[in-house]
Amino acid sequence: MRHAEGLARAGAQDRAAYAYTPVPDGLEAAHDYIARALTDQAAGRALPFALVTTADGRVVGSTRFLELDYWRGPVVWPPVTGVPYGDPLTAVPDAAEIGNTWIAGCARGTGANAEAKLLMLHHAFETWGVRRITLRADARNTRSRAAIERLGATCEGVRRAHSRGLDGVVRDTAFYSVLHEEWPTVRSIIELRLSATAQPPAPFPRPHRSHDDAAGQLLLT
Repeated sequence: MRHAEGLARAGAQDRAAYAYTPVPDGLEAAHDYIARALTDQAAGRALPFALVTTADGRVVGSTRFLELDYWRGPVVWPPVTGVPYGDPLTAVPDAAEIGNTWIAGCARGTGANAEAKLLMLHHAFETWGVRRITLRADARNTRSRAAIERLGATCEGVRRAHSRGLDGVVRDTAFYSVLHEEWPTVRSIIELRLSATAQPPAPFPRPHRSHDDAAGQLLLT
């Protein structure tokens, strides 16, 4: 909840860019957004993060692991997805999705999104040891699809009439994935992009906080 004011401030920038992704509008909405995310975390369904710059502690967006899938424990049929075996707060998923990502206008084009994906993919493949990470986007969202493709993820196809979009229209959804054996190549692609293009987000007013011991430009917290 300590990120609520920062999320509200970040979400207030360029709201026209959030046509396909739910982004909290105002402080009350930010509190509700966080509360829902923490409820999903407590149930083992998601692991949400705030995107925070290491230079001055500014919140510049949010992302999360979701659609956590657990393959450990007794084999049951038909399989029950999204239900961890054991304590949901300590269970380790075998596959997951990265999504619900949005970036404040000041941080777009700075490498913040790519660095967030690098941090999350590193944790997923090298700490959890997952077999697959899924990413998806509304098929109409060309900006998000291009960003996913630049990461080196493989397009698995477009599922037609998959769900109702944020605007109420029944949408097609583009699905992408990164497999465990593809991770070293994807990691190299992202690291190369970051070394070539990363730049600090543009400033906007907020109290200064230093994170001198952090590596890179971004924290996930």
